[in-house]
Amino acid sequence: MFTTCCSCRPTDKGNPNHSHNIRKWLQSTDLTREVYQHLAHYVPKIYCRGPNPFPQREDMLAQLVLLGPMEWYICGEDPAFGFPKLEQANKPSHLCGRVFKVGEPTYSCRDCAVDPTCVLCMECFLGSIHRDHRYRMTTSGGGGFCDCGDTEAWKEGPYCEKHKLNTSEIEEEEDPLIHLPEDVITRTYNIFATMFHYAVEILTWEKESELPADLEMVEKTDTYYCMLFNDEVHTYEQVIYTLQKAVNCTQKEAIGFATTVDRDGRRSVRYGDFAYCEQAKSVIVRNTSRQTKPLKVQVMHSSIVAHQNFGLKLLSWLGSVIGYSDGLRRILCQVGLQEGPDGENSSLVDRLMLNDSKLWKGARSVYHQLFMSSLLMDLKYKKLFAVRFAKNYERLQSDYVTDDHDREFSVADLSVQIFTVPSLARMLITEENLLTIIIKTFMDHLRHRDAQGRFQFERYTALQAFKFRRVQSLILDLKYVLISKPTEWSDDLRQKFLEGFDAFLELLKCMQGMDPVTRQVGQHIEMEPEWEAAFTLQMKLTHVISMMQDWCALDEKVLIEAYKKCLAVLMQCHGGFTDGEQPVTLSICGHSVETIRYCVSQEKVSIHLPISRLLAGLHVLLSKSEVAYKFPELLPLSELSPPMLIEHPLRCLVLCAQVHAGMWRRNGFSLVNQIYYYHNVKCRREMFDKDIIMLQTGVSMMDPNHFLMIMLSRFELYQIFSTPDYGKRLSSEITHKDVVQQNNTLIEEMLYLIIMLVGERFSPGVGQVNATDEIKREIIHQLSIKPMAHSELVKSLPEDENKETGMESVIEAVAHFKTFFPPRKPGLTGRGMYELKPECAKEFNLYFYHFSRAEQSKAEEAQRKLKRQNREDTALPPPVLPPFCPLFASLVNILQSDVMLYIIRTILHWAVEHNGYAWSESMLQRVLHLIGMALQEEKQHLENVMEEHVVTFTFAQKISKPGEAPNNSPSILAMLETLQNAPYLEVHKDMIRWILKTFNAIKKMRESSSASSVAETEGTITEESSRDKDKAERKRKAEIARLRREKVMAQMSEMQRNFIDENKDLFQQTVAEEASNSAVLDNSPMVSDTTLTALGPEQTQVPKQRQFVTCILCQEEQEVKVESKAMVLAAFVQRSTVLSKNRNKVIQDPEKYDPLFMHPDLSCGTHTGSCGHVMHAHCWQRYFDSVQAKEQRRQQRLRLHTSYDVENGEFLCPLCECLSNTVIPLLLPPRNIFNKLNFSDQPNLTQWIRTISQQIKALQILRKEESIPNIASSKNSENMDELQLPEGFRPDFHPKNPYSDSIKEMLTTFGTATYKVGLKVHPNEEDPRVPIMCWGSCAYTIQSIERILSDEDKPLFGPLPCRLDDCLRSLTRFAAAHWTVALLSVVQGHFCKLFASLVPNDNYGDLPCILDIDMFHLLVGLVLAFPALQCQDFSGISLGTGDLHIFHLVTMAHIIQILLTSCTEENGMDQETPAGEEELAVLALYKTLRQCTGSALKEIPSGWHLWRSVRAGIMPFLKCSALFFHYLNGVPSPPEIQVSGTSHFEHLCNYLSLPNNLICLFQENSEITKLLVESWCQHIEVKRYLEGERDAISYPRESNKLIDLPEDYSSLINQASNFSCPKSGGDKSRTPTLCLVCGTLLCSHSYCCQTELEGEDVGACTAHTYSCGSGVGIFLRVRECQVLYLAGKTKGCFYSPPYLDDYGETDQGLRRGNPLHLCKERFKKIQKLWHQHSITEEIGHAQEANQTLVGIDWQHL
Repeated sequence: MFTTCCSCRPTDKGNPNHSHNIRKWLQSTDLTREVYQHLAHYVPKIYCRGPNPFPQREDMLAQLVLLGPMEWYICGEDPAFGFPKLEQANKPSHLCGRVFKVGEPTYSCRDCAVDPTCVLCMECFLGSIHRDHRYRMTTSGGGGFCDCGDTEAWKEGPYCEKHKLNTSEIEEEEDPLIHLPEDVITRTYNIFATMFHYAVEILTWEKESELPADLEMVEKTDTYYCMLFNDEVHTYEQVIYTLQKAVNCTQKEAIGFATTVDRDGRRSVRYGDFAYCEQAKSVIVRNTSRQTKPLKVQVMHSSIVAHQNFGLKLLSWLGSVIGYSDGLRRILCQVGLQEGPDGENSSLVDRLMLNDSKLWKGARSVYHQLFMSSLLMDLKYKKLFAVRFAKNYERLQSDYVTDDHDREFSVADLSVQIFTVPSLARMLITEENLLTIIIKTFMDHLRHRDAQGRFQFERYTALQAFKFRRVQSLILDLKYVLISKPTEWSDDLRQKFLEGFDAFLELLKCMQGMDPVTRQVGQHIEMEPEWEAAFTLQMKLTHVISMMQDWCALDEKVLIEAYKKCLAVLMQCHGGFTDGEQPVTLSICGHSVETIRYCVSQEKVSIHLPISRLLAGLHVLLSKSEVAYKFPELLPLSELSPPMLIEHPLRCLVLCAQVHAGMWRRNGFSLVNQIYYYHNVKCRREMFDKDIIMLQTGVSMMDPNHFLMIMLSRFELYQIFSTPDYGKRLSSEITHKDVVQQNNTLIEEMLYLIIMLVGERFSPGVGQVNATDEIKREIIHQLSIKPMAHSELVKSLPEDENKETGMESVIEAVAHFKTFFPPRKPGLTGRGMYELKPECAKEFNLYFYHFSRAEQSKAEEAQRKLKRQNREDTALPPPVLPPFCPLFASLVNILQSDVMLYIIRTILHWAVEHNGYAWSESMLQRVLHLIGMALQEEKQHLENVMEEHVVTFTFAQKISKPGEAPNNSPSILAMLETLQNAPYLEVHKDMIRWILKTFNAIKKMRESSSASSVAETEGTITEESSRDKDKAERKRKAEIARLRREKVMAQMSEMQRNFIDENKDLFQQTVAEEASNSAVLDNSPMVSDTTLTALGPEQTQVPKQRQFVTCILCQEEQEVKVESKAMVLAAFVQRSTVLSKNRNKVIQDPEKYDPLFMHPDLSCGTHTGSCGHVMHAHCWQRYFDSVQAKEQRRQQRLRLHTSYDVENGEFLCPLCECLSNTVIPLLLPPRNIFNKLNFSDQPNLTQWIRTISQQIKALQILRKEESIPNIASSKNSENMDELQLPEGFRPDFHPKNPYSDSIKEMLTTFGTATYKVGLKVHPNEEDPRVPIMCWGSCAYTIQSIERILSDEDKPLFGPLPCRLDDCLRSLTRFAAAHWTVALLSVVQGHFCKLFASLVPNDNYGDLPCILDIDMFHLLVGLVLAFPALQCQDFSGISLGTGDLHIFHLVTMAHIIQILLTSCTEENGMDQETPAGEEELAVLALYKTLRQCTGSALKEIPSGWHLWRSVRAGIMPFLKCSALFFHYLNGVPSPPEIQVSGTSHFEHLCNYLSLPNNLICLFQENSEITKLLVESWCQHIEVKRYLEGERDAISYPRESNKLIDLPEDYSSLINQASNFSCPKSGGDKSRTPTLCLVCGTLLCSHSYCCQTELEGEDVGACTAHTYSCGSGVGIFLRVRECQVLYLAGKTKGCFYSPPYLDDYGETDQGLRRGNPLHLCKERFKKIQKLWHQHSITEEIGHAQEANQTLVGIDWQHL
């Protein structure tokens, strides 16, 4: 830890001070006094000398003057030699013990870890066997350490490769001190004792202005610090604001202070005399005490602060010194745990722990680190420390609850390091009674009780919630202690565990019946009662309750004792069971039972019954472990009163039924939420499931008839069933619909409950199943709703205390894993889904008890659909169930009990006479299900019956008997046969048929012993006949349906015919129009088979096309003409660095910058995109004005951002809501308008260059003339004579603008927008740079499209998406027409300057050299500016000729550019073939170049190589040019280029009228080209390049890609955890964020790294987007594993990351912790969005779709 390591210091032999000190110390009798004097003298001189700390200087001096002597003293020699000696003598540890930094990746093995807190660091993990197991990856919160080498933490593989080496010689605990010399031990002991004592004393010192007596200085200065401390109550903003007022600092300084306070826990904010500091303190306290408690501020004397700072330095020093040797570590532990003079709690370790909450954050973390590296790494002292920790547990926890720092900064957090070690946990339970201590401490903090002694939670205020959250950490400790189960039990352990169990029962007793509710009648409840706290408590305790049961299950004695204790407590809770509730007798069917009168809908009822539920759990364990059968005499089973057991759980289930029936609507949402959580997967295991088990327990011990009557009474249905014809009476009195509805729902719910009681036997102990059967069944039922992704499925299954669901072990047996590809999104691999195996469908139970209502109906729908697809009948019969365990075996009798049969008969009776009664179909469906269950049960009994046994379950017999006399109702069977043909029960027919079939099968089985009887055949006959009837019925219905369909079709076609007859003329017109339209829209007009040429005098003539478009706003159609109103496309212009080869270039002053020449590094271009939707210009203007007006109104109301920024001219396309910020006018091909006729033969290149140069010269003289006012007319005329105007050149001629006003206005609008966005300046349509920006945007957009097509290997003129096609066409035509609205002289000036860069002209001095010009931008500029010169030329040179010569000229320049920069490998691969003409020509040209450059070029490589590099280098330029001339002149592309395949070099040359051998261009016009090449090579920059003084771009330019991401996500996390914030000295960044464009790591979303950008504070990411992506950025937030898109300051969105787990799912926020791997397809998709410049559009769509994104302050990220 020390800054200057021992070896780099000058050896201190010559330092008299040291040797003198050490001698004095060695001879001294009172070492402590000597050392204290030394410290008292030096510490204040080194530390805290001024307002700002200088850590480097202080550390250096402290090392020299203070720590150095101590190291000498310990070693007895120069520590540079002494410490390495100790290190060599030391045995390396087999424990890793690496303490985790915040955000570092940690790994836990799901197969081998004893519990989830056992983790490995990345290095150990990669070297361990666990990397091939199922593991979880998380990021550490900081503070834990690596458990590699701890044999108690791992079931197997405790050592990694590195630590395995050190295990060979671990004998029984040997004393590490034997490796140290005696004298070293004594000296170390002395110095450690003194220094540790000093550090503890000074850190826990509480006086503010005086030191301990032995440290006081002689002369005391009046220098104080005003020290500000951290708390978790005040926000950054409050602290920053307060500090600005209190110590008048700038905001930047205040942010610095606040960040340091947050990081270190304290910071001095003022330095000076006492009064000066006191004044600042009072301001801070006054400002922060309004709402909450004030910030903690102290005025401390500088010497105290100095000693405290050194105290911290000392603790870190101790930590690093003991790293050299285990012996030193052992000595420090002895010193720390030695009892002091004051007895109990006086050791140094105790003093630190007990003062923990008084220390500041920095001090805490330093001493916690020391504890970890000393006490927790020494196994002997770890035990002693654990005992001290347990003894002080109560005080530590109370301190933590009142402390305002988070758990990770509290010493209480060390519990996870101690309690999770199984041996320590057992020891603490037996010796320190830890379980009881934790539970008692917990109960002490929850003091509020009601009259019955139950917990009572008041309204959940913020403070309550805060306190309650703190208290919950105790439950976590309880969980840690219980997490590893004991294998063998000692009597001590039994006794202490049962004591703990008693305490636990006390805790549950306070929860039994808490938060009772009473039904509101009349008016709605006024205040929602508090319910969350109780449920939070229940949720936190769920695992603890389960683990308590697991412990009990491990030992028979413990289980029996626990069962008795639990039963006794339950009896106490029911003590007042019958008081005030009168007894009442119920009787049905000749059975009667005594119970009490109780109405759920009138009395209090509570959902919290943890004691009953715990007893239910233990009862099941008695059955599972067979204790109930082995030792029945030890169990109080005979004392159980079943009615008492079932009473409360039954009330709870009735409450749920009534809520569902809508009887508790007036109780508000709090009750709905409670019911929701009661069934929710997080709580149900210890709530709903256990209630069902408790009822099953009760029913298995009592007469089922009695139970059913009590149940009817609790459901408040007793009346209905015990009075004959009650239902009839109900429907005859036209009663309240609500009441009927309510009763129906209650009957349905009651039947559902009976189905659950009999059918839910998948808990081990209730039914004869094991745990995997239970999970399988859960999964089968989840997947019968729909196929599910892995994460969805895991969420729907309950987790155990180790966060495991046990799913992976069984999923293969019940499901297939399939990868689905989402439609409409090609290239995205879908996440995988689990699909149920078809053979598992037979286990589907429609009334599965964990289905919610919605899930049940979805599942039913899905299963019926499946059966229809498989052509089976759609009945969903109850599945075959496993047998009950003996303890629960009598449960099935409920199905054949008299009361049950009576209920079934009654409901069937209502259904048969369906008009007279109030009944419902789902009631009938449940009854049919129950009958089905009973028949299945009987069938099972018959199949498994032993010889000579009689099956007592005779349901089939009972349902075939008619009812008793007086009313002789028909038998259940007869009623079913009646219902089978009832027309109003179509849906249930299949089910009834299934029941009758099963009934017959059972009958057969019963009678298989005797001869078959008549009854059976009769039964079969009835079944057969019913089936025939059924078939006939279906046939008849199908016939009727067919006739109806035919009739309807006939009517429709008749109507159609009439309509056509009436509107004949209209139809013919449409047909004709369609024919003409199709001709117009055909993209390739009729051209003969000649070769197609895109430019020049030979250009293929295309017949004129008319273009019609429809405005999306007014739906009016219009033809595009020169003189008509303008039509425009919505467009989005943005700056772009996607093609950039140099992102660091910054335009210093955009107002003065001249963008005429684009550098080939394309450092920043202007890209135009469009969604392709067309509007009238005036419609768009109206729309935009309304958007603006709306925005102004909205701003006054809401002050929220929208997804577009109206002030910057942004709007959403009215049709597709695509973000746009301007519009492009639609034009006809502009060249056709200006093309004049050809008079004569066209000049060749040489002549043309001469002519143009003359014209330019003339223009320049004229411009000079205009700028100098004529002084003397004579002078003037002389000049005129000198100025020989070239033939046919009329510089005074100004062409007329052919466009309508509205088109001219749109040309200006789009031009100005491009200029404004591209240069980031204020709009100014007069600015001479506007045309340059328009040409530049055209060139850049074409280049980026060409780049995308090449990268994807698509043909150049393949089928482009029409929005791209429209955009390029409009953009090129616009750029070609824009000169008509600019000043002619300006455009001519640009042309002259561009031309001069190729053809030298003395008037222009500072032009860039040929290496620094992007040739395609130059080409576009020259071609589009040329008409401004050509329009004044009447000599007959056509525009096409000019285009051709310009193109040839630029192509030649580009070839020279390529040859100069091509770094061909010398004779890399000489082709054997004889050189063709291309190779010879290019060699000749290269020779010429060498002459021009004075042989600075390399030796001549082979011609083949040269030609190859020229071809490759010029390809992108040719492709871009082809696109450009295609859209400019409208010549269709040759079909050969429309398909992908070979490099279309020859085809491109033909299309662009170039010779196939490009070098011919130089040979044809050799005299002028020689001059040009010479002039290009003479440029000073070219010479510098050739001499190696600068570099240049080489061709073809590489395509830019996003950075390469690692395959495994954890290497990214690791990289990020090593990244510290660049601004706050070495502090770990909280949200490290990776720029995917350039790979920079940034410290995002924090105050420390905010910078100012255009007058606003922005976060690191936003600032980075401006430097790296000109406003657009793609980032990966490493800790959250999510992609972040940013555009500008107000736009951003999160996007799913390219990392997926094995199940094809992303894990945003790393919540699940499955290993993640890079998905290439997803990453390609992100890259494609970037290449296509669609990031901003993507953000716009995301923000429109999700309004919460708009509210985020993106600029602070």
